[in-house]
Amino acid sequence: MARRPDSQSRRTNHPLTLRIVGGTHGGRRLKYSGDPQVRPMKDRTREAVFNLLGPLSKPIHAVDLFAGTGAMGLEAISRGATQATMIERHAPTARIIRENVATLEAETLASVVMADAFRWARENPASATPPWLLFCCPPYRFYHERWDDLKRMLEGLLDRAESQSIFIVEADQQFAPEQLPNADLWRVRDYAPARVCMLRL
Repeated sequence: MARRPDSQSRRTNHPLTLRIVGGTHGGRRLKYSGDPQVRPMKDRTREAVFNLLGPLSKPIHAVDLFAGTGAMGLEAISRGATQATMIERHAPTARIIRENVATLEAETLASVVMADAFRWARENPASATPPWLLFCCPPYRFYHERWDDLKRMLEGLLDRAESQSIFIVEADQQFAPEQLPNADLWRVRDYAPARVCMLRL
């Protein structure tokens, strides 16, 4: 008798879905490969983060440095961001983001860049208008294995960001937010297993 595939195999071999939580595309489904390395932010956590942000009533450019499914950038588009740039180094994952952009017919608003986020942040963005809504939601292990790189990247982006930009950093609950640049200015919220830190410039 053939052995039934376990749940991990099903997650790996068959795309799963998650949803846009609010805004004009609220309830729409997005593809997710099931790869545990991608680790999309949970729907309820994403909803809490955008509730914390409040309405995106002014022009703002969403930048997702470790885009995964593209859910953060596309959620921002759904809620009023005027542009979204999603950075993803893994080719199959970037392809799924492009499919999600197409599903929402958001090609004129959202772009997918296949690149290493650290290199992209170092080489590409200059001071931008409109301000950024910047998401830094890397694999949790980066906070232990690559913290110096992450901190240097955030410092550089903070130096170049326009006034009224907003930075969102997602880590696990082991992360000490006191390590962040300008640590006393960040608002911190826990949504187990995530710790979310927000800074408004």
